[in-house]
Amino acid sequence: MSQPPPSWDLYRSFLAVIREGSLSAAARALGLTQPTLARHVAALEEAIGGSLFVRSPRGLDPTDAALALKPQAEALDAAAASLWRTASGYGASGYGTAGGGAEVRGTVRVTASEVVGARILPAILADLRQRHPALEIELVLSNAVDDLLQRDADVAVRMVEPDQQALLVRRIGVVALGMHARRDYLDRHGTPQCLEDLGHHSLIGFDRETPDIRAMMRRAPGLALPRFALRSDSHLAQLSAIEAGFGIGICQVPLARRTPDLVRLLADAFDMPMGMWVAMHEDLRSTPRCRAVFDGLAAGLKDHVSTDHAG
Repeated sequence: MSQPPPSWDLYRSFLAVIREGSLSAAARALGLTQPTLARHVAALEEAIGGSLFVRSPRGLDPTDAALALKPQAEALDAAAASLWRTASGYGASGYGTAGGGAEVRGTVRVTASEVVGARILPAILADLRQRHPALEIELVLSNAVDDLLQRDADVAVRMVEPDQQALLVRRIGVVALGMHARRDYLDRHGTPQCLEDLGHHSLIGFDRETPDIRAMMRRAPGLALPRFALRSDSHLAQLSAIEAGFGIGICQVPLARRTPDLVRLLADAFDMPMGMWVAMHEDLRSTPRCRAVFDGLAAGLKDHVSTDHAG
């Protein structure tokens, strides 16, 4: 008769030790006692027939076996968190249709790119929270595309069109990217009149040439790959540098219009449209809190995109 697989509690304790680096820190993170956590790790080691950690001056270092188990344990952790987010919305006052009078409550995990998540979503989420005080938001900022089918997130704002099946997708519209600089920078260094003039300016750009950067450059054949005075793969850092007056960089036109000191440059020579979508797993369409967030984000982001065509 085969042995039953180890319980989830053992894997959760194992993952906490990997993340925290010691039994004591992992025990605090999980709200367990250190002896209990040690028993969990020992039980998992016995079940797999090998050591998971070795002691070092830094604490507990994972063995090769532990590193092999880590991705699956993280997947279990993500699935457990998703299961709880789904279950938390099924209480007597938290399930039904979002517009049918039931209270919207529980946690929704939202993922978005750095710039969208830090500069655009907070105001939209604040309005959602005001309308639904029992709603809780987990906001994940990442330029990577999370897998909604694996429930890495409940609702995603994406700047590339989702191609996965079984997703509920709403196209928000098109956001223009443009070159911008702060007015006082241009007062000091002059305003470029053509793309060739950019070679005489402090340019803000990327550190590594990724596939999406190469695709962007192909869509702007008149723009030679410049030497950047400031390089960062963080779009949020690039935007902050533009706003600080470091030099000329690329950012969303609607965002730049929020700051009167930012000036758009060479609009006729460089205009880069970028699509925006909101997506979630279609199984969540009848979950009130997810539907409320999905609809709220779609409405708020449509207002944001519409400012691109204002004035």
